[in-house]
Amino acid sequence: MFHHVKELQFNARVSGPDPRFARLLLEQFGGPNGELKAAMQYFTQAFACRLPHPDKYDMLMDIATEEFSHLEIVGATITMLLEGVNGELKNAAEASDLSKVMKGKSEREAMLHELGTSPTFFLESAGGPTVTDANGHPWSGMYVNANGDLTVDLRSNIAAESRAKIVYEYLKQFTDDPYVRESLDFLMTREVAHFQMFTAALQDITPNFPPGVLQGNPRYTNTYFNMSNGPSIRGPWNQGQLPLGGGQWVYVENPIRQVLETQGQLNQGIEGTEITDSMRKEVESQLSDMRSSEVKQATPTGEAQWSEYREPVGKS
Repeated sequence: MFHHVKELQFNARVSGPDPRFARLLLEQFGGPNGELKAAMQYFTQAFACRLPHPDKYDMLMDIATEEFSHLEIVGATITMLLEGVNGELKNAAEASDLSKVMKGKSEREAMLHELGTSPTFFLESAGGPTVTDANGHPWSGMYVNANGDLTVDLRSNIAAESRAKIVYEYLKQFTDDPYVRESLDFLMTREVAHFQMFTAALQDITPNFPPGVLQGNPRYTNTYFNMSNGPSIRGPWNQGQLPLGGGQWVYVENPIRQVLETQGQLNQGIEGTEITDSMRKEVESQLSDMRSSEVKQATPTGEAQWSEYREPVGKS
């Protein structure tokens, strides 16, 4: 059950109207890395883990709900930036703070031509946000990543928070409005906080690598193919210990020769690791039983209901 509180989580403010920046900010309202995407992604992911991982369910629902709060902040800011859209919109646009960061008339006109103002502000929303990105592309459920495996979903969330954070970082470069920048700073910082939360939750799951249940084939897990000509560039991604354990990197200097010599990997032996096929299968069997039992033991059979309703607090 959701209960709407009218006060925003962060007190969104603007110094004045700025339709052009309002259009840019749509990217975080209905774009592929925006707040609606994040809210729906975490909300969707939560269902599958409610019984086997109730602690992670609680976290996902908390963060999803906060993302809806952030969507409200973004929508409120867009609406305030569009003040006057039904009246003196053109004057408001010409007085936009964004023009202050443009150098000269030609650059200012070039930016106006490039960004303009979303026609949907005139024709559809009448001064409010639309569920689109900055170019008017409608929000899509295809933005949501929910695979039903927490080790996969949490990594998707870490990536989502990273992308959202960098979008806010870029947005801050296109407005001088101190109030708007305050809101953007808050929203950007919460992406950093969520990144930490998802990282901690992933680390709380053991084992969590590789994602899923099946293990990598030890014949190929440690191999790095040098797929470009010129000097061989070496680093921790292709030499020394693998970052998540499992042996040493095996650097293949000449992939063409290696492919021919191994008959397209059919004759490739195990290199760089002490893991064998039998060890791999044993780990898969144990992990499969563990992950399967987590779900089966927590999931009731037959008739079921989602919630257990408690007596209201203070009831006489």
